[in-house]
Amino acid sequence: MLRRIYDWVLHWAQTPYGSWALFWLAFCESSFFPIPPDVLLIALAVAVPKKSLRYAAICSAGSVLGGCLGYLIGWQFMSAVGEWILNFYSLTAKWEIIEGLYQQYDAWAIAIAGFTPIPYKVFTISAGAFHIHFGIFFLASTLSRSARFFLVGGLIYLFGARIQGFIEKYFDLLAIAFVVLLIAGFVLVKMFL
Repeated sequence: MLRRIYDWVLHWAQTPYGSWALFWLAFCESSFFPIPPDVLLIALAVAVPKKSLRYAAICSAGSVLGGCLGYLIGWQFMSAVGEWILNFYSLTAKWEIIEGLYQQYDAWAIAIAGFTPIPYKVFTISAGAFHIHFGIFFLASTLSRSARFFLVGGLIYLFGARIQGFIEKYFDLLAIAFVVLLIAGFVLVKMFL
């Protein structure tokens, strides 16, 4: 079933509605849909590398607004909708872990989930459920999701279609390495200042 959904998502790159499909895919993925928007972003950007930064902006906007929907679900509809989404993805066992991350790291938990392959939808819903300050949530989401999608769009803009295989193969590893380096940089700054 997931393969059919994946193929359905990719087919939008061949239509004149690709930009709208990218926006709505990014919007839905941030709160409930299983397929990440990177798939369609890469397909659209590789087809027209000169528009890859535009596609990254569309994807970022859709994702952040969809994250706001996830926040609303957690804030107002956790028992009615949020728990169903967590059960559907078998993520209820991670709920306490996520709560601990929010209590300890707040905006960093959102930012890391927004940039890495960690299911962002879980963090958007839980941010609302745990009543994380919306301004912090919105800023961390905007920065991390934009960084993620502009990294992909920027690489395709610079290197064209030949970078597609590299991104698809190593994106998870690159995202984790970036986060580790970012945290290490903050630790070093804190140690020396």
